[in-house]
Amino acid sequence: MKKIALINDITGFGRCSIAVELPIISALKVQVCPLPTAILSVHTGFKNYFLDDYTDKMTPYIESWRKNNLHFDGIATGFLGSDAQIEIVSNFLRDFDAPTMIDPVMGDHGKIYASYTREMCVKMRGLLKFADLVTPNLTEACELLNVPYPAGGIISDSDAATMAENIAAKTRGGRVVITGVTFDFDDGNNISNFIYDKGKIDVVTSLKLGIDRSGTGDVFFAIVAANFIKGKNLCESVRQAADFVTKCIVHAEILGLQWNYGLPFEEFLTELVSSQ
Repeated sequence: MKKIALINDITGFGRCSIAVELPIISALKVQVCPLPTAILSVHTGFKNYFLDDYTDKMTPYIESWRKNNLHFDGIATGFLGSDAQIEIVSNFLRDFDAPTMIDPVMGDHGKIYASYTREMCVKMRGLLKFADLVTPNLTEACELLNVPYPAGGIISDSDAATMAENIAAKTRGGRVVITGVTFDFDDGNNISNFIYDKGKIDVVTSLKLGIDRSGTGDVFFAIVAANFIKGKNLCESVRQAADFVTKCIVHAEILGLQWNYGLPFEEFLTELVSSQ
């Protein structure tokens, strides 16, 4: 069984980060080895949350892995909360060299998260050299390239191709998925994922349903990352992830869940198992 080192926070309630990614990747028959960046009671979409920053513990945690001579078939990174964490992860990616998938969780809807500084954004760009696959949304893609966010968050397919190609050029793997894209030729009822796979371009489009929900990107990334280290076709993996997310969103709407309660993916985990 393949093993993936999963670098992200652990959140107790709200269906996001490792709490989402671990069961989904496990259902896809890949062993998850978490490397926590922080522990939260609920995610920051709630008014009151407890946060235990794990920065000072990450290096001895990693050193234990090194002393036990552990190796991984893949590495996946999510939200990183400080300059120091980005530096620690950079060293980890260099030392534990393995196919690496980076989800640069930096912002959305044209705005960088309040916790992110300019220096952190620059350091995140520096992680790209370790990446075999990068999955930014449009906001993050613009930030990684240091270009303006397009008006209304709407772009052309040619602009998406240029952005993906330019990001891919900064990576070692040449694969990019720009997620949650709205194209200028669309009627606004669809959401697309623009795929750049070493020069080959594909687009996976789904109906835009319901409200924005916490953890959606984590569900999507978990499926793509697990499939990626198993050598599956990137476009097919993105399609599976998009279809699964859509199914979860529909169920969340039926249940009337608050946006910060995340996606009720548990209902459909057995379907992921049977797909293997």
